[in-house]
Amino acid sequence: MILYASTVFLSAFLLFQVQPVIAKMILPWFGGSSAVWTTCLLFFQLLLVAGYLYSYLLVHKLSSRAQAIVHVTLMVVAIALLPILPPDAWQPSGNEDPVGRILIVLGITVGLQYFLLSTTSPLVQSWYSREKHGAMPYRLFALSNLGSMLALLSYPIAFEPMLSSQLQAWLWSVLFAVFAVLVAVIGWRGRSFPPEPRASTAAAAPAGSDYAVWIALPACASILLLAITSHLSQNVAPMPFLWVLPLALYLLTFILCFESSGWYRRWLFVPLMIIAFGGMGITLTLDYHNQPLWVMLPLYAGGLFAACMVCHGELAKAKPHPRHLTAYYLMMSVGGAIGGLLVSLAAPRIFNDLYELPIGIVATVLATAWVFAREATVTAQAASRASLALAAILAAGLTYAYKGLTEDTRVVVRNFYAALRVHDSGADENATRVLTHGTITHGKQFLSAAKRSWPTTYYGRKSGVGLAIETQRTIAAGSIKIGVVGLGVGTLASYGNAGDTVRIYEIDPQVVELARKEFTYLGDSKAKIEIALGDARLSMSNEAAQHFNVLAIDAFSSDSIPVHLLTLEAFKTYFKHIQPGGLLAVHISNRHLDLQPVVAEAAKALNKTARLIDTDDEESLGTYGATWVLIGDSADIFAHEKLKEVAEELAPKRSVGLWTDNFSDVYRILK
Repeated sequence: MILYASTVFLSAFLLFQVQPVIAKMILPWFGGSSAVWTTCLLFFQLLLVAGYLYSYLLVHKLSSRAQAIVHVTLMVVAIALLPILPPDAWQPSGNEDPVGRILIVLGITVGLQYFLLSTTSPLVQSWYSREKHGAMPYRLFALSNLGSMLALLSYPIAFEPMLSSQLQAWLWSVLFAVFAVLVAVIGWRGRSFPPEPRASTAAAAPAGSDYAVWIALPACASILLLAITSHLSQNVAPMPFLWVLPLALYLLTFILCFESSGWYRRWLFVPLMIIAFGGMGITLTLDYHNQPLWVMLPLYAGGLFAACMVCHGELAKAKPHPRHLTAYYLMMSVGGAIGGLLVSLAAPRIFNDLYELPIGIVATVLATAWVFAREATVTAQAASRASLALAAILAAGLTYAYKGLTEDTRVVVRNFYAALRVHDSGADENATRVLTHGTITHGKQFLSAAKRSWPTTYYGRKSGVGLAIETQRTIAAGSIKIGVVGLGVGTLASYGNAGDTVRIYEIDPQVVELARKEFTYLGDSKAKIEIALGDARLSMSNEAAQHFNVLAIDAFSSDSIPVHLLTLEAFKTYFKHIQPGGLLAVHISNRHLDLQPVVAEAAKALNKTARLIDTDDEESLGTYGATWVLIGDSADIFAHEKLKEVAEELAPKRSVGLWTDNFSDVYRILK
């Protein structure tokens, strides 16, 4: 049992460790956008289904000896392909489809290893059941999920801050080799395992409805996991903790439900799920206003836990005889992949807003009603009818509320990068047009002719970037060139004069379209406007020096930071495009992360001088409080009259290592 348990635990640990390891390594190659992470997730989900299908076919089509030979042979090939270091030759040039290239890089680097890891849980459990003459192996599945959860929690806390990406890849490769040896030992021992019992001596074959349950319940749990994670990231704070917590709770429910039958109780978790869904429905209809963290986090995290306990608890109740174990796990993986595909790929292309969470809530209640209806007891039938009534109420209420949210909205659009909303507020001279992503303001503009050229939000005349531009204009005594990473509504174009050039880097074509159609900053600017569509760092790496007087870095979405824009390599790229005596302006306003020490370390490594400019809200001007760091070649630039009274020396409150493409530690800068 120790051999089986060790193998299953190690495989699950490696399965979840490799995802952040490899994704982080290729992140700078593809711009660090959400598309990189989503594409990686898609790759791993689909490969998991392939692994479970392989296990099913191997167990049902081959003898024990043939199973061992095939599987051990693949393990030898996988070891020969180590270590899992993506080849530099596969770095993109910037012209090809990034999704296709990401899938190819992942397939070459870690495809076979991940595929073999994904086969372990169903395959080894099947071998265990054969060796022990039909013993129930499902506690090994609970152990597998424990290994997954520990890998997930340990990566950002221990491995990421302590080891470089290269060392992480090498350590993972060594552990994979150990895992391969363990599997080979089990497989070779199992070459003489007795065959599976004939159908006449085994439990009855599952019905078609059983297969449907095995798919539907994991699909609902997967939809809720991804939708709730996205909702928390957009409307509370896009920080690593809020990515780790939901997945950890999701895996914990697997552990509790499959470890034994004592943890899941319908009378407890079904009412908790219903209460949580009601609370979520209320917050989803409050005009997207941000609820306090102490409300949102317990409600959504607790609701996800209760809902997954119901989905996975009912799934555990429906588990078959070990003879059908591989089919059971295959259907579970298909359900999880369906949920991931619906949220990650289908929803951004089908919907114009974030509808997947309310759909997931209603679908989960309907699935629960269906499961109850399959039972003949009076209590189960009553619970089924009550669940159907609740699903109807939730669907009607959410539909009515979402319809009301769009009544005063000019535009609601969505693509792979974001769900964006344009709406007007205020009246007369104070009327404004605002671009938001969830509760996040991406820019606003006064509508009156007298005020519409005013730079608002974080880009006012007194802000760090505003002063940097005016300082450079004074020094140049003529036209200047301004670089901007992150378009928003085009606010910084308002600083452009005749003869100036404003070059803007923006990854989302939808943002460009809205900035041109719904706002006038770009059209009103007297400067020449250039827009480079694509990831800023990738674009700048592939173009000639731009000789910017000022380069503003503001591609951060609320409190989410694309790490690859704050590494030493990124800053070297920025200064390649800044002319001598020019300024780099980095926007570091953040409620949850202290970015000052990260920028300070980069400036120090490049022998540059950095100063901090912090401003407060000015409601009459439409500006928000903002914190900018200006970085120049020397301290002389900060003696200029526009900067000397407001630019302060950086005083980091903590010590962090120098961030590079090979090392970063977000947890160390949590406030």
